[in-house]
Amino acid sequence: MTARNVLFGVTSDFLQLSRGGGDGVLGIDGCLKQIMEIPGSHSATLVDGASGLAVAAAGRADPVDEHEDAAGTTDVVRAVLATPALSTTRTGDDIEEIIVCGTRGYHLIALINDAFEGRLFLHLLVDRDKGNLALARLRVRELLGEMAGGEGA
Repeated sequence: MTARNVLFGVTSDFLQLSRGGGDGVLGIDGCLKQIMEIPGSHSATLVDGASGLAVAAAGRADPVDEHEDAAGTTDVVRAVLATPALSTTRTGDDIEEIIVCGTRGYHLIALINDAFEGRLFLHLLVDRDKGNLALARLRVRELLGEMAGGEGA
């Protein structure tokens, strides 16, 4: 399964990531390919939260394309971050993930806090029967960290 690059060249950093980074940084295509190898993964969309546009996507073809996916999940992320009861705590924790549980699957939205001024996030759809949400969460965090050039996203 190959990743589909949808939007190119917002910054030179983005271009470096899309090409594979260098310095041992996992590129976007490689990251999405490995994310799709997580058991139960159906689709993955990397989204620019500032614009609401898909940066890249991989996985099954759905009635909802990567652009509709990106716009819808951007609305969810913005709503969560704009809600004081959800976005901040007394200890100052930042939101790292948003999980929406459906009858057939899980929507894992992982924010990439260190990359591109915190604007990017990943939306992963995981099959409820074939996937393991805990494994998906750990693996996604690890892979996004590699893509962003750090140890964890």
